[in-house]
Amino acid sequence: MTQAIPLEAVLVVAATLFCIGLFGALARRSMVGVLIGVELMLNAVNINLVAFWRYLEPGFTGGLTFVIFIITVAAAEAAVGLALIIAVYRTWLTSNVDNVDSMKG
Repeated sequence: MTQAIPLEAVLVVAATLFCIGLFGALARRSMVGVLIGVELMLNAVNINLVAFWRYLEPGFTGGLTFVIFIITVAAAEAAVGLALIIAVYRTWLTSNVDNVDSMKG
C-alpha cells in the first residue's frame, strides 16, 4: 500500500516555488532571469492544479485540462520571451533590464 503525500505538504512546496519565482522575477536585472522566474511561478500553479485535482476531484479532468493549457501557454511565452530578449540584445547590446529604458534603439 502506498503512502499518500498530504495536500498541505504539496501546497507548501508549490507556495515555496511560487515565492522563489516571484523573488527571481522581481530581483533579477537580467531578462533571462526574469523569464525563468515567471516560468517557476507557472510551474507552481501547475503543481497546485494537479494537487487539487488529485485530492479533491480525481474523476473530473478539468484540472488536467488547465495544466495542459498552462504548459502550452508557458511554452509559447518562453518562445516569444526569448525572441524579444534576442531582439533587445541585438539593439541595445545588453540583457540588463535597467539599461533598456525606451523602445527606441
